[in-house]
Amino acid sequence: MALKIKTNDKHIQALADIVGSPRSILYQKEDLIAYDCDGFTLHKHLPKAVVFPKDTQEVSRLVKYCSDNDLPFLARGAGTGLSGGAIPVNGEIIISLVKMKRLLSVDLENRRAVVEPGFVNLKLTNSISDKGYYYAPDPSSQYCCTIGGNVAENAGGAHCLKYGVTTNHILGLEVVLPNGDIIDIGQNGIPDAPGYDLLGLLTGSEGTLGIVTKITVRILKNPEAKQTVLAYFDSVIDGSQAVSDIISAGIVPAALEMMDKTAIEGVEAAAFPVGHPRDIEAVLLIEVDGISAGIDEQIDQILEVCKNRNVREVRAAKDEQERARWWANRKTGFGAMGAISADYLVQDGVIPRSKLPEVLSRINKISEESGLRIANIFHAGDGNLHPLVLFDARIPGQSEKALEAGSACLQVCADVGGTITGEHGVGIEKREEMRFVFNDDEIIAQTNIRDVFNNKNLLNAGKLFPSPGRCVEIKKEMKAAAAAQ
Repeated sequence: MALKIKTNDKHIQALADIVGSPRSILYQKEDLIAYDCDGFTLHKHLPKAVVFPKDTQEVSRLVKYCSDNDLPFLARGAGTGLSGGAIPVNGEIIISLVKMKRLLSVDLENRRAVVEPGFVNLKLTNSISDKGYYYAPDPSSQYCCTIGGNVAENAGGAHCLKYGVTTNHILGLEVVLPNGDIIDIGQNGIPDAPGYDLLGLLTGSEGTLGIVTKITVRILKNPEAKQTVLAYFDSVIDGSQAVSDIISAGIVPAALEMMDKTAIEGVEAAAFPVGHPRDIEAVLLIEVDGISAGIDEQIDQILEVCKNRNVREVRAAKDEQERARWWANRKTGFGAMGAISADYLVQDGVIPRSKLPEVLSRINKISEESGLRIANIFHAGDGNLHPLVLFDARIPGQSEKALEAGSACLQVCADVGGTITGEHGVGIEKREEMRFVFNDDEIIAQTNIRDVFNNKNLLNAGKLFPSPGRCVEIKKEMKAAAAAQ
């Protein structure tokens, strides 16, 4: 029996019937406003509707209906993405996965767990920490971001220097394809199964190839020991050189983070100040972990390296409480920019570590030329930069200036042999910047892969790749040549 909802739209009525409850669909404008953007707020578009399936079968039926009726659609998790990957630019049906939030199983013997896509990242660690285990990927939004969203974006985090990003911790996926078919990828969570690496292909595909409905993840044993060092530098160059020196010394920290003076101003004005000197140019947060034997020696080496790079002050955390305060200060760094700026744009580029001084100097020049302050918070150990462009959207022209400055920062990253994203994805924010690192043939090769999975291009269309241009013409020429043979 059809649900009674207040609409004459046959598609919305059909979608409501699939999810089986009027509380599992939103379609009124006042309800849809909350879904017009994700963490990238410079573009906003209303979806046609938002539906909340409770299991894989409902997702499959929703997708099949959309495919059969040529309705654009996309999946959404917690909406914490920073590149616009969950923004309904084509008036999509949003398939929200927040109701699918169960921890399905934990297998400590084989060190794996199975979760639904709406399961919150940090909740997994909290669920298994009393058994001596944790989940390694730790993006700054881990207290609210979902593991399904992490898979879509191939999220990283502060500790990815040693432990890798999301793709290094995914053992299996259940996926609803864009036509509604359900497939399992990964042989019961066994790594290195024969065949193509479809897990690697799906992880980081930004929701353009399928909708993940079940995830088998790798869990790790808690390290025996963990220590964190804080170092203050009067020069960003000295801090950057210390980063390279630590790695050159043969130390692989679990995390190696840096914040510059503007970023320090923000975190000290926000909810978790720790007393960083306001005149300092750079702060390093360095964490090592592993077996107890040898940790103290690594800390001594790190202290010595920093002292050889003109450090003003360097010390290890005196206890777990101080360590936790330092990390709270760092992990809330993005949001802390709201304490010193009306708006901010988070960028995400990757460079060779050795290029840190040069790139930070060029970003400072971009700041001067644009007239906008740029704070830098980043994973220094693996060269993953996060320039935060500070602006005020109420001032005409500043939003456009911020986007231009962000793009210029990414161009610098590409110029020195880096790339335009490390963990935030491309979404709609950096589609055109894909041309900084890929030529037309390379972009066509990637869109050809997308077409195999998503041949009607109804699933999250308009994301990840540049707007139509020469690539489309080349593709037409290739098809015409193939047809003539």
